[in-house]
Amino acid sequence: MTLLAKLMLATVATMAAGTVQAKTPAPVQDKPVNCDNCKEWNAPVKPFNVFGNTWYVGTAGLSAVLVTSPKGHILLDGALPQSAPLIIDNIKALGFRIEDVKVILNSHAHWDHAGGIAALQRASGATVMASASGALGLQSGTNGKDDPQYQANPVVHVAKVRKVSLVGEGDAVKVGPLTLTAHMTPGHTPGGTTWTWTSCEGDRCLDVVYADSLNPYASGDFRYTGKGKGGSPDISASFEASIAKVAALPCDIIIPVHPGTTDVLGKAARRSGTDNPLIDASACRAYAAEAGGLLAKRLAKERDEAAPLEAKAAVHAH
Repeated sequence: MTLLAKLMLATVATMAAGTVQAKTPAPVQDKPVNCDNCKEWNAPVKPFNVFGNTWYVGTAGLSAVLVTSPKGHILLDGALPQSAPLIIDNIKALGFRIEDVKVILNSHAHWDHAGGIAALQRASGATVMASASGALGLQSGTNGKDDPQYQANPVVHVAKVRKVSLVGEGDAVKVGPLTLTAHMTPGHTPGGTTWTWTSCEGDRCLDVVYADSLNPYASGDFRYTGKGKGGSPDISASFEASIAKVAALPCDIIIPVHPGTTDVLGKAARRSGTDNPLIDASACRAYAAEAGGLLAKRLAKERDEAAPLEAKAAVHAH
């Protein structure tokens, strides 16, 4: 064989190898997160229809919802990094394809709701959309310092989402005939977002609410009432406004980001014939009322703890 022929064969082989490499799909799971509740949260569940074109495709403890249309689908949230393969399998089990997901929406950027989004984006090629604060969390792969659950040590990192499109209050996200609306509900995180849409079965159409967490849980010494001069701001009023906003939403069905909060899986299992316990026009108000009670207790405790310090500071000022 001549030297020229050998060089040509080597070139062809190199190009072929490059072609094979280019066609190799990216892994559908990134490095998993280990936490006390992760195994329980990530337990697989059989996907099911919620109502009309709305489907539950998440895990036992972390919601992910698929809203479908002939022109493409919208997926809400990605749970943990190790949840991505389960979500893809659930979508497939329902007869849909991850490749037909055109948009992925996020409620908030904590790793238990956004950890799988990077892998799901790679698998689908979808556009990821979130609030401005949420986008920063998705693109950095961790909580920002203004997050009530920010931890300086240890810092939990998940795969970064390369590109995120921004949404604001009242923005409508459209895919074919689908329209989902963003409602900014900060408190649990600065970028918390609740999503709403309408699903129909025949002539019957219902308002569906994908409710972000309203749980006033925080890490370390974070205070929703602020830390005084030079510290974090008082965000109690904006959190209370978010709770009131969710309570006032048109709401026939609520799916919270943690399904156990309103017993989504239990209600789905109890359906029979035309009886669908998931349909409950009072569910959003009840969800908000429970959160409001928890926040009121938290704020009262913070203010009680701050009162002696403020009194002591006033004495020293004189």
